[in-house]
Amino acid sequence: MHMSSSPNLPAREIPGGYGLPFFGPIKDRLNYFYRQGELRFFTTLIQKHQSTVFRCNMPPGPFMARNPRVICLLDAVSFQTLFDTSKVEKKDVLDGTFMPSTAFTGGYRTCAYLDPSEPNHALLKSFFLSLLSKRHDKFIPLFQQTVSGLFSGLEDEISAKGSANFNGLSDAMSFEFVFRLLCDKNPLETEIGPTGPKRVDTWLFCQLAPLMTLGLKFVPNFLEDLLLHTFPLPFCIVKSDYKKLYDAFYKSAGIVLDEAEKMGMKRDEACHNLVFLAGFNAYGGMKVLFPSLIKWVGGAGEGLHRRLADEIRTVVKKSGVTLASLEEMKLTKSVVYEALRIEPPVPYQYGKAKEDFIIQNHESSFMIEKGEMLFGYQPIVTKDSKVFENPDEFVADRFVGEGEKLIKYVYWSNGRETDDPTVENKQCPAKDLVVLLCRLMLVEFFLRFDTFEVEISQVMLGSSVKLKSLTKATS
Repeated sequence: MHMSSSPNLPAREIPGGYGLPFFGPIKDRLNYFYRQGELRFFTTLIQKHQSTVFRCNMPPGPFMARNPRVICLLDAVSFQTLFDTSKVEKKDVLDGTFMPSTAFTGGYRTCAYLDPSEPNHALLKSFFLSLLSKRHDKFIPLFQQTVSGLFSGLEDEISAKGSANFNGLSDAMSFEFVFRLLCDKNPLETEIGPTGPKRVDTWLFCQLAPLMTLGLKFVPNFLEDLLLHTFPLPFCIVKSDYKKLYDAFYKSAGIVLDEAEKMGMKRDEACHNLVFLAGFNAYGGMKVLFPSLIKWVGGAGEGLHRRLADEIRTVVKKSGVTLASLEEMKLTKSVVYEALRIEPPVPYQYGKAKEDFIIQNHESSFMIEKGEMLFGYQPIVTKDSKVFENPDEFVADRFVGEGEKLIKYVYWSNGRETDDPTVENKQCPAKDLVVLLCRLMLVEFFLRFDTFEVEISQVMLGSSVKLKSLTKATS
């Protein structure tokens, strides 16, 4: 399917509104978290306004949010405005209408909170891009090494208990991979030992709590709302955890920090940014992404497993596991893009209008005024029925052959999948590495196993995946 973009689309006033001051944001927040949930909150408003562009309030709302009023962009056309840094400012909008205290990041606004127009953005992003570029030859062997521990852990757990918790083992593997990639050292050899994932989890939770629900049945909604969405959680809760993480990176990443100083950065600022890159961006992303990938592939059933195993084993037998051989695996590539499309690991994007401009969805054009906050919810945007057929279904070979033309509408990385991260944009610097690691996860999995069964439940961040069975490779 193809999208049309016409300069002659009829002008329409942006529908929707913000309700009464103070009470309007609370009403939207309660609908968003408790009465409807995210997906129904947005789909109900799309139907009500007969538009994918409309006004509403986004959490957390009164007291914590600087301004909860947003314009939602919930289709594949208008959403792309959020990537255009000539039109939108990305300063302090990573978490939307509020920003956690900089105490969580050593008093610094890290790269993710900077707009490309700020001088420090180019310095920090070029540091990240250079760091990843210098380590590209480690990606495959290091991941193969760490993921083998994940798989043997799954096998041990299944044989001992009859099922295995994928998330816990995946988190440990992800943290080890990231730490070893950036610091050339196993975290078990540092003072954080095996506690790294739990320390990062606590640090992440305290920053992102205003955007979450705990889902605890025995806690009344109004009490949870008061605790999580009214006042920010203080840094003192995680001060000792963060200090342990920071000290481990500071002591272990000496070579990386030396490079940062040569580029003109302060050593402590570079280290706080490194912890954020490792903990929030990399580990935080993998924490959601790997269970999501296994969930969708597991749920697709044995037929897909057989096709993936055949493709992967045929290519690996001929060429081994290399960057070039991964490119030959068309179905494996498509499955990864489909997992990123159907459940993007980062659901939200924000940007503040730098000027007045016209925006379009499929049917209409709208006037955006300078200073207005724009918001996109990606799990709806990447299911745009005017772009994707059967958008709510996981279609493993959606991006094979002619379907490759649709890859540009996969937006998970704060940019089009066909774009590249640069110092001028806000696209994830490790975008290509993330796609590579997902492909490697499938490759290494299906070299060892023929098929598997999963059981899924929802958690605060993404899905909890339990493996109920795991059949070892027979050929």
